Amino acid sequence: MLTKSLVQEVVFGNVLSANLGQAPARQAALGAGISNSVTCTTINKVCASGMKAVILAAQSIQLGINDVVVAGGMDSMSNTPKKGSRFGHDSLVDGMLKDGLWDVYNDCGMGSCAELCAKKFEITREQQDDYAVQSFERGIAAQEAGAFTWENHPVSGGRGRPSTTVDKDEGLGKVIYVPFCLMLAKLRKLRPSFKDNGGTVTAANASSISDSAAALVLVSGEKALQLGLQVIAKVKGYVRLKPCRNQSFFTTAPALAIPKAIAHAGLESSQVDYYEINEAFAVVALANQKLLGISPEKVNVNGGALSLGHPLGCSEARIIITLLGILKKRNGNMVWEECVTEAEVLLLLFLNLFDAL
Repeated sequence: MLTKSLVQEVVFGNVLSANLGQAPARQAALGAGISNSVTCTTINKVCASGMKAVILAAQSIQLGINDVVVAGGMDSMSNTPKKGSRFGHDSLVDGMLKDGLWDVYNDCGMGSCAELCAKKFEITREQQDDYAVQSFERGIAAQEAGAFTWENHPVSGGRGRPSTTVDKDEGLGKVIYVPFCLMLAKLRKLRPSFKDNGGTVTAANASSISDSAAALVLVSGEKALQLGLQVIAKVKGYVRLKPCRNQSFFTTAPALAIPKAIAHAGLESSQVDYYEINEAFAVVALANQKLLGISPEKVNVNGGALSLGHPLGCSEARIIITLLGILKKRNGNMVWEECVTEAEVLLLLFLNLFDAL
């Protein structure tokens, strides 16, 4: 049986850490009842933070340092502070924009990079809107089918008000009763968010401000056998690549990195059944599908960040858990990728082991 006392390390991603206090990962671990003697590390690798946490956990196990590690990520984008003076002429600093959504190398918003991608690869506003609706269709269908039930844990809170329990994705709930034909009609009327003349990226075909946390337990094979644990998947391989020199085109870095990651794992692309291309913007998923020649039926099969949200430090851990849920129900391998603002890519490949132990 796996218990808290067996956890040897906690690694957690967190990007928007302003005003959280010291060592957010340790705060989360202690709040969950993990022993104060367990080492904890907070990772900030922007959108790839949750995935980097999982990779570091896997590496510590492979090196024989640990047998049981908790890894994941968390971010509350809605609670990120905005600071400015109470009186007098001053500027207001949006912590979420400055620390999470701004390309510091080219001094522009990440949405402007998405516009560059749309222009270069001739991806229209209509295609992006259609993809956004598809993401919601898949997300809602997955939720109604109970696909997220095994991975969701109810959270209660009220901040002094009567306690409210959240046990389903709230983003999906906002549109679940809206006919998609009406939803699409509304999307078409939205103004571009990052480029006034000829812009294609809007609030609807870009991921929304979200709050979430996700965690996984990684164990060595020996420990899993010793404890009689039901293993879901094995970390088959991981790759870190910096395929793009131009930071503005981080959007298409996955198309360069995914083939290398598959080869590194000793597989053929035909052996990979499911892909997750993070939907920070609809254009990211569309451009990489186009460049890689991947069937849309293999990509983000339960929806993605457009419908489920993109809380920066958490997203990658959440996506891994969602894909592990897919492995529970379907047999196969999968590849998951994540692009970050430095045009650097982290990739994790999993092998289905649900029935192996």
